[in-house]
Amino acid sequence: MNRKITPKTIRLHTVFAFLITFAVVMICAVILNQNQVKEEQMKAAFTAESTVNRIESQMNQYLVASDFMKNVVESGYVVTDNQFAQMATLLQDEEHVIEAFELAKDGLVSQVYPLEGNEEAIGLDMLTHPERRKEAQLAKESGQYTIAGPFELVQGGTGALLFDPIYMKDASGEETFWGFSLLVLNWDKFVDRLGLDSLENANYHYRIWKHSMSTDQDVSIAQCDDLDLTSALEVACKVPNDTWYFEIAARNGWLSANTVLADFVIALAIAFLAGIGFWQFEQQRYKDRVYAREIEKSAAKARLANEAKTRFLFNMSHDIRTPMNAIIGFSELLEEHITEREKVADYIQKIKSSSEFLLSLINDILEMARIESGKASLNPAPVNSRKLLESLEAVFEPTMRKKDLQYTCRLNINHDYVICDETKVREILLNVLGNSVKYTPDGGQISLIVTEIPSPKADCVSTRVIVEDTGIGMSEKYLPHIFEEFTRERTSTESKVVGTGLGLPIVKALVELMEGTIQVESELGKGTRTTIELTFPTASKEQIDFLHIQLPSDEKSDFAGRRILLAEDNDLNAEIAMTILEENGFLAERAEDGQICVEMVKNAKDRYYSLILMDIQMPNMNGYDAAREIRRLDGEKARIPIIAMTANAFEEDKKKALAAGMNAHIAKPFDLQVLLKTMEQVLSK
Repeated sequence: MNRKITPKTIRLHTVFAFLITFAVVMICAVILNQNQVKEEQMKAAFTAESTVNRIESQMNQYLVASDFMKNVVESGYVVTDNQFAQMATLLQDEEHVIEAFELAKDGLVSQVYPLEGNEEAIGLDMLTHPERRKEAQLAKESGQYTIAGPFELVQGGTGALLFDPIYMKDASGEETFWGFSLLVLNWDKFVDRLGLDSLENANYHYRIWKHSMSTDQDVSIAQCDDLDLTSALEVACKVPNDTWYFEIAARNGWLSANTVLADFVIALAIAFLAGIGFWQFEQQRYKDRVYAREIEKSAAKARLANEAKTRFLFNMSHDIRTPMNAIIGFSELLEEHITEREKVADYIQKIKSSSEFLLSLINDILEMARIESGKASLNPAPVNSRKLLESLEAVFEPTMRKKDLQYTCRLNINHDYVICDETKVREILLNVLGNSVKYTPDGGQISLIVTEIPSPKADCVSTRVIVEDTGIGMSEKYLPHIFEEFTRERTSTESKVVGTGLGLPIVKALVELMEGTIQVESELGKGTRTTIELTFPTASKEQIDFLHIQLPSDEKSDFAGRRILLAEDNDLNAEIAMTILEENGFLAERAEDGQICVEMVKNAKDRYYSLILMDIQMPNMNGYDAAREIRRLDGEKARIPIIAMTANAFEEDKKKALAAGMNAHIAKPFDLQVLLKTMEQVLSK
């Protein structure tokens, strides 16, 4: 299958071609320059090794002086202070790198030459001193000389100590530790003797360092003034019981800047030419295939539309036909048994139940369509969360009593009033609790636990809602698909439970719209646990007081003698509405469309109509335009209360109705109690 080509992919491919070509050319340049780099590094390594050899040679020179003292003591000769001074004078080097000779019996310095200026060293215990004991112990245990430092000497100045351990043989031939022959080295003079200046003259950067045993840190022995050890070589210099490291790097790098620049320019030029060529090639391919791609895109769009249509019809056919079959079937039975009161009541109840499920199915489909189209929005307002949660039990109480379900509700909340979209929160909880009620067998248990948890936002409250049941549960294989539209683990035929497969997808979409989280855990045959976490702002005292004022009154109004104008083009809907209105005391008149409605209001006397119930989709003039025309009339007629009563049931439809000048909005099919309560509120203002 050919890959899709777009101007963006052409640009990306061109960039890739440029980068790949540039990288290949640069790699070739690097390979070609390897010999030069190796040659320079070999020179540096030879220089470093020569310097290391000088260090080892100089160390051996000083060790000869230390070994002389050591041999004298090991021979059993008792050295007096005067004799020690004479021998030290003879062993002193010309450059005076050796600042002092010391003998330390049992690690305690007892003899020093010259004594003048070094009095502080007398009595110093090398085996216990914090800065010397590790190297002293190492020399004692290994029998090899060890260098300590550089560090501040007790007698002043900076220096290093060369510990040379001395062992004496007893009568049985056993060697026992006697002490140390020590050399105090002037560190600056020692470094000068190494001739490191020649490295800087040869355009090298260098550093000599060791790891201090006493401080457990790296200590610099010597380094150049302008230190830059990029791509440095490292040579190890072994000394007894220690290692010195020599790092060396070319001052101007192993390759000259001109060489690197030339390689870069050449690679850039070749890559640019390759990129231009590739871009022209891809552009030609793009032009040749634009038409074919558009045809393929149109065909794919049509195929996806057909697949979506087929999938929708396949998933919904059974659940739509089931309540429709019940409505039609019981309607026929109702007609046949119209005189049998008991059967008529039963058939009517079943028709109402099937109609409610069919309406729920349609509402779920429309709600999912709104969510997927991005039209769903929140309408936050102050809400008494405790009353909202406690009211859920009343919704399911008849079903739970019928199925003998044990229901537990625990509210662990400190803030009763929050700002949220009460309708959508209720929809979330009703869906989740409804699933538990539907899928929990008779005698089962359902629990609702609501707990406040720490909120990540200031002036907000976070709530964790857990709904748990002992229902039929879901298999582990099905759990990843629970939030997919129109999916059910068992059809209504298998489970004997009606449903659309849209409840949980709607819940998840609404929870995410509120920036919350939902998690479902379930085990087949054992039950389901749903955890939802939501965060809402807390209501202010003013908002809470206003909410109390807005609480609806339970008193019923008397509608007798009030005249209502019903704008409705559908005859059946008009007949139903007129009958209901008249049964509740209203005097009802009908207008078949929006234009007739406006004319009837114009021709009527002031205050003739108490209220207008306005359909939206009507011929000649829709409800929105009719409401606007009425609001433009003169006098009392322009202020007649108008309620939209329409199948346009979405939130944006309600906003359009209010924007057109209407006072309220009721969705069809309407709930009689909601209709009466809304009319009561509108008429009371």
